[in-house]
Amino acid sequence: MNITNADRARILVHALPYIRKYTGKIIVIKYGGSAMQSDKLKDSVVRDIVLLSLVGIKVVLVHGGGPEITDMLKKIGKESRFVNGLRVTDKETVDVVQMVLAGKVNKGLVNIIQSNGGKAMGLSGIDGRMIEATFKDEALGYVGEITKLNVQPILDVIDKGYIPVISSVGCDTSGNIYNINADTAASKIAAELYAETLISMTDTSGILKDKDDPTTLISKIDVKDIPKLIESGIISGGMIPKVECCCEAIRYGVKQVIILDGRTPHSILIETLTDEGIGTMFTKG
Repeated sequence: MNITNADRARILVHALPYIRKYTGKIIVIKYGGSAMQSDKLKDSVVRDIVLLSLVGIKVVLVHGGGPEITDMLKKIGKESRFVNGLRVTDKETVDVVQMVLAGKVNKGLVNIIQSNGGKAMGLSGIDGRMIEATFKDEALGYVGEITKLNVQPILDVIDKGYIPVISSVGCDTSGNIYNINADTAASKIAAELYAETLISMTDTSGILKDKDDPTTLISKIDVKDIPKLIESGIISGGMIPKVECCCEAIRYGVKQVIILDGRTPHSILIETLTDEGIGTMFTKG
């Protein structure tokens, strides 16, 4: 496909109102799923993030890394076990979680952002006691429930012109480390930062009336309608906790939350800088 200079100019002009809308505002992106597993998709996501940053949008990237944790546990001969979608995390496992998320995955993302012309700084929820937590359920081990957030380290990094890249691990005042659900961490961070938008990247197109038919995408949902959608089964299974995180962010001041398909190349730019939108947007009122 050949794009002329005139075409490029029209695209940029078309994006101008959206750039103006978001410039100087904070967008929190929760990154995970298949978009983290494919090098091609990862490059697409990172290029989107760098572009948004370069036009003056304050991007905060919060990531998980479940598949990478599972792979590392396999390498040391440890089996992964899940209860209600949460990884049972004993002391040995939480050490692996910290090593993989705050180390390999986090620094890998920082490196690829910088290789694409951005400026990034890697953080974990442990740094500056950003994410304080306690045991969510003793049966789950070191799976954390967030008790306190300190977003000052994030603001400091933004003020210096860097993209904060945050791994979803936390700690308590006794020095214990916790595995934190990335959706939960992203929603609470977005709320605490009074972010303009929270984007949650998943492996689905958004909320579908018929889960097997992508053409039934619901493009906009008022949070007050969510209980009815859960009752009817339209929102079900693993999507329920994701949607609950979206609702919490909206209730605490995030203006809009978007679930979109991270498998679609440049989905972030399509959602933020065009009038089409490709995911499901949650709003209040």
